[in-house]
Amino acid sequence: MNTDALKIIPLGGLGEFGMNCMAVRWKDDILVIDAGLMFPEDDLLGVDIVVPDLTYLLENRDKVRGILLTHGHEDHIGGLPHMLSQLNVPVYGTEFTLTYVENKLDEHKLLDDADLIEMIPGESFDLGPFRISPIRVTHSLVDCIALAVRTPVGVIVHTGDFKIDLASPDGKPFDLHAFAQLGKEGVLLLLQDSTNCDRPGWTPGELAVVPRLDEIFARCDRRLFFTCFSSSIHRIKLAMDLAHKHGRKVALVGRSMDNATEIAQDLGYIDPPPGLIIHAGQVKDMPPEKVCVMISGTQGEPMSALSRAAVDNHKFARIEAGDTVLFSSRVIPGNEKPIANVVDHLYRRKAKVIQDDGRSGLVHVSGHGSQEELRMMINLLRPKYFVPVHGDYRHLTQHIEIAVGTGIPEKTVLLEDGEVLELTASSAEKTTKVTSGRILIDSGSTSDVVEDIIIRDRRHLSEAGLVLAIITIDKMTGKQQGQPEIVTRGFAVNEQGITSEARRVIAQTLEQSSTEEKRDWMLMKEKIRADLKRKIQKNTQRRPMIMPVILEI
Repeated sequence: MNTDALKIIPLGGLGEFGMNCMAVRWKDDILVIDAGLMFPEDDLLGVDIVVPDLTYLLENRDKVRGILLTHGHEDHIGGLPHMLSQLNVPVYGTEFTLTYVENKLDEHKLLDDADLIEMIPGESFDLGPFRISPIRVTHSLVDCIALAVRTPVGVIVHTGDFKIDLASPDGKPFDLHAFAQLGKEGVLLLLQDSTNCDRPGWTPGELAVVPRLDEIFARCDRRLFFTCFSSSIHRIKLAMDLAHKHGRKVALVGRSMDNATEIAQDLGYIDPPPGLIIHAGQVKDMPPEKVCVMISGTQGEPMSALSRAAVDNHKFARIEAGDTVLFSSRVIPGNEKPIANVVDHLYRRKAKVIQDDGRSGLVHVSGHGSQEELRMMINLLRPKYFVPVHGDYRHLTQHIEIAVGTGIPEKTVLLEDGEVLELTASSAEKTTKVTSGRILIDSGSTSDVVEDIIIRDRRHLSEAGLVLAIITIDKMTGKQQGQPEIVTRGFAVNEQGITSEARRVIAQTLEQSSTEEKRDWMLMKEKIRADLKRKIQKNTQRRPMIMPVILEI
């Protein structure tokens, strides 16, 4: 590597959605932007979360100066407990983001040792050789920032997740002026959010949902169940304002909805009128037309409040005929089936279901900028070099085409996880690769890492089943005592015939083994496994996982 070049090293988020994490290195100083997670695909059986491989950072732990968080969504902060459990460095974020982080670190018993430092938009600070300037941007969450990083070779700008909303409900609009000033100063590199690069036009502002939501609140003549992402503080505030306008009390149902609302109230983002919020237990005592239940579970999560309410399995939330359930959210790819299941259950209860169909007015707007906003940001900053971030390969490719179409960047570079971009004031070149990839974690802990071989075994079990052969051997004589017990799970092809055949194969294997072999139980288990595998595969054309167990008596 060129020691006089700035290194941009994505460790996650370039080539997939989620798991956002990027290292920026100048000589012996590294700063990290975001520490996100990704939720597992269906084939990652039993895995709870996926986080970036941190090998590069751990190999250079003495050089890492801090972690900068652009905002509080899970794909940007969810991997922080895993990172801090191995790399305890200062964490920088805005007030709301750090409050989210505190709760997360407290759950993992990492909060006491964490060094959390607040960033304030518009106030710059130094971190090693870098001067960091947080800039206010708008997104589907509050208190979000982009980062301008002044380095020895020039200014780089990381947009984080953003859309350009000049009428944000919290009164803190997108800071166009700060980006225009950076453009005048000169930007060496722009790293820009690619999420909505395939959507033409502009992304509507958050207030664009108000007319349609107002109409729904006005027309609903029974209980209104309102579900949105619990992190969508703007949407929660708008729903509370409309509930108050239409004479409805608000009950909060679901832990994530309750927690997010409590944090937003503590920090002043939500200020409901006295008496507006009631306890969920009071819903049954209120006239149906006077209640709005704000409930979590917009993605059909199996144990979420809405999923349980949809099958009459919630202590407080009961959905009855004529009630309205409003999904003020989008369907995250991969969640179509669980959401459809919840909607089916709601229809069984004769509830009215309203989703974002794009025809009858907006009940949800995206938090990411569409093509015109991406072009506008490039025109404001006028970067010399351009790298798209946050997206699958096709999104990164499409985003490159948008940047080239503006005619502004001298060079665009498509980076993927692990690839190193070396920057000087006059060059931008991909040079080498560092270790990157994903770490699979069970149970949401920071330590229960799942190896690839475990996933392979889980897939094998799910597809072909298990045959367990329990063989009892006399320790003194080396002879089998009684018939082996054959246990099958997920494998029921002619089960009785398989059981007798398996016992015959085991007896034959034992008979044909020498006295010396019989003293080595590990060897005998492998011989029995191989013989059973061959016989079962020949008879059934299936390959279950076979586990011989030898018990000595």
